[in-house]
Amino acid sequence: MAVYKNFTVETDSDGIALVTWDMPDRSMNVFTEEVMDELEKIVDRVAGDDTIKGAVITSGKESFSAGADLTMLQKMLGMYRAEEKKDRDKAIRMLFDGAGRMSWLWRKLETCGKPWVSAINGICMGGAFELSLACHGRVAADSDKVKMALPEVKVGIFPGAGGTQRVPRLTDTQSALQMLTSGQNLSPRKAKSMGLIHEIAAPDKLVETAKGMIKAGLKPVQPWDEKGFKLPGGPVYSAAGANLWPPAIAILRRETYGNYPAATAILKCVYEGLLVPFDTALRIEQRYFTEIMRSTEAAMMIRSLFVSLQELNKGARRPAGVPETRFRKIGVLGAGFMGAGIAYVTARAGIPVVLLDRDIPSAEKGKQHSADLMDGLIKKGRATEEEKQKLLDLLTPTDDYKLLEGCDLIVEAVFEDSEIKKGVTEKAEAVLARSAIFASNTSTIPITSLAKNSARPKNFIGIHFFSPVDKMMLVEIILGKKTGDQALAVAIDYVRAIRKTPIVVNDTRGFYVNRCVLRYMSEAFQMLIEGVPPAMIENAAKMAGMPVGPLALTDETAIDLAQKIMKQTIRDLGEKAVDPKQYELINTMVDKYGRFGRKNGKGFYDYPPKPAKKHLWPELASLYPQQDPDRIDVEELKSRFLAVIALEAARVMEEGIVTDPREADVGSILAFGFAPYTGGALSYIEGMGLEKFLAMTRKLQKKYGAQFKAPKLLSDMAAKGQTFYERFDPYGNKVKEAA
Repeated sequence: MAVYKNFTVETDSDGIALVTWDMPDRSMNVFTEEVMDELEKIVDRVAGDDTIKGAVITSGKESFSAGADLTMLQKMLGMYRAEEKKDRDKAIRMLFDGAGRMSWLWRKLETCGKPWVSAINGICMGGAFELSLACHGRVAADSDKVKMALPEVKVGIFPGAGGTQRVPRLTDTQSALQMLTSGQNLSPRKAKSMGLIHEIAAPDKLVETAKGMIKAGLKPVQPWDEKGFKLPGGPVYSAAGANLWPPAIAILRRETYGNYPAATAILKCVYEGLLVPFDTALRIEQRYFTEIMRSTEAAMMIRSLFVSLQELNKGARRPAGVPETRFRKIGVLGAGFMGAGIAYVTARAGIPVVLLDRDIPSAEKGKQHSADLMDGLIKKGRATEEEKQKLLDLLTPTDDYKLLEGCDLIVEAVFEDSEIKKGVTEKAEAVLARSAIFASNTSTIPITSLAKNSARPKNFIGIHFFSPVDKMMLVEIILGKKTGDQALAVAIDYVRAIRKTPIVVNDTRGFYVNRCVLRYMSEAFQMLIEGVPPAMIENAAKMAGMPVGPLALTDETAIDLAQKIMKQTIRDLGEKAVDPKQYELINTMVDKYGRFGRKNGKGFYDYPPKPAKKHLWPELASLYPQQDPDRIDVEELKSRFLAVIALEAARVMEEGIVTDPREADVGSILAFGFAPYTGGALSYIEGMGLEKFLAMTRKLQKKYGAQFKAPKLLSDMAAKGQTFYERFDPYGNKVKEAA
């Protein structure tokens, strides 16, 4: 009997083979070359054994599978690039064959002459869901843990193992396009309503139900392989098709501005594939997949949004040799909006929280924030009353510092005032164990300065959250000059415990994220002063790939806060540190017109009562003489926004504020949505090429000013032929030096 490393195969008395996927060295099943080799042998075995009537494939883990191991795709791309230098045509053929391996294996399974049923017991993503779609029957467990999706578009590629062909042959074309281009998760009920699975079964009856389909005479033929098959959504060339395809193309353009080649390729695959026989359609998909794999966007997005993100989430920057912290109790000082949000995400992770404020009513108000957030989840069907009560039971509102005794970690989130922070630090440390860690959520005050208030600066660190805390996935961990490894390890353990992504930043004004965000806003202010119409500013930013325009973002963070930052910068660094015209603009908005942003309903936008939508303040365009929109180069506006942020990220690397390019890239995307298709602020430079980027910034500097002056680091890297991931190699390999 054949023995497999990643699978077990057991055939019962009814002749049904149960194929259980359970990789011994992984917490979750993923497709590797070895897994596919073994699975192909199993398909051949099932097809060639007359005693086997059919097969059920399931997982031996809590989840079914996360899909393909994208590091395998990275390896494939590396081999392609190496071969491309010698023989481009051969390299493309090699990539084409590699890209089709999974697709044709699934095709082999569905045409093997024996019925296959996928028994989906948990998360089933990407290539695993494509495998399931290739099976003749699909059963999912009735559980909240079961989520099915084809999320590849989120990392710059698309479902290239038959997903773009099977989904629109199982459900209507509009639903198929929405699912494929968004990467949305499907619950068992949603998947069944779309026709993507056949049955939903109780978890303990899952395999039994799957076997029952085979016993009931499940045909080993897919609908599209039978004569007379008709598409659920109707032919492409039909009245339904005429009503679908033109708006679908327009909607995609509106949503992506053409920045995501993979999303465009999905539409092409579906459109062209539905016009031809299935095997030809798979070839079309394979060609487009090969093309997308060669794109800069795919390479950068896979690196940052899959590989680097996973590494950071696993604690890539955690100091070695420090025991992992199991949190028994955490204290949050300050029950305002930020503190209440921090308390909520901590309790949501199952950790008891002491929420302290100046008086009990203020602390209770902070706890109510958690109740309100849970009520919102309950209303959406994403939480229960029982879960709400369990979370609230973990929150202890108080004004008594003695209740902080026994806390492993304190997160201070009081008002941005050094004296107030000094007072709460001293009071908290008076009751804390010597080993406890004290963290400040400050966004403006240097950690080294705040650590002077501490009796144990080695245990003092910054943990900077972004607002709203419950939604923002990034957390900046800021090291003071005396911060020790123990504090860093505990901070990373905490951020991981609350299921957010940590990046480690050395101490400086604005840290990393805020420095980049302020550059983004500042460039928008400069454009306003130049007379660029406000709507063009916002639209150009969105066209460049930013999720929120800079004027809208300024409103969200508050214009009067921008004024306070400018005033503080002038006090600390002198008047030359702030552009006088931009300072005048902000003072005019705040002092003359009382426009503080969304918080008072008046900013760069007006915020009328709902259901009316926000709109740009009509008088904004009258503050400066307006340029003729037809004479403005929109591509240049887009470049200005991306370049000014990327240059600041490069300066941060040059100054040693951020030392790991993974953190600069991932941080820029998760914190403020820096054009995800670029792979992040540094990958934007790499994707364009250093020489081309420097030529562009020199032109922008000459035309618009010193904000586009490239740091010496970039010219040095260009001279040596280095990339950021070589110069600041996060993996410890030898840096490439060029003459």
